[in-house]
Amino acid sequence: MSDRMKNQAAKNRDAAKVLRHHGKDAAAKRLEDRADELESGRVTDCTDAVGGLIAWALRR
Repeated sequence: MSDRMKNQAAKNRDAAKVLRHHGKDAAAKRLEDRADELESGRVTDCTDAVGGLIAWALRR
């Protein structure tokens, strides 16, 4: 798992805490589920590949 994904999972958990504090449990649960998914390794980080394709397309 990349550092970007770990950082995003942490941000999702922080946002879930804020939502829970405001009484929005369903939205908080979705963010926590997404954080779990990011940490599980089932999600592929394609940021570098997409960035490379965009750079290639802009050079043409």
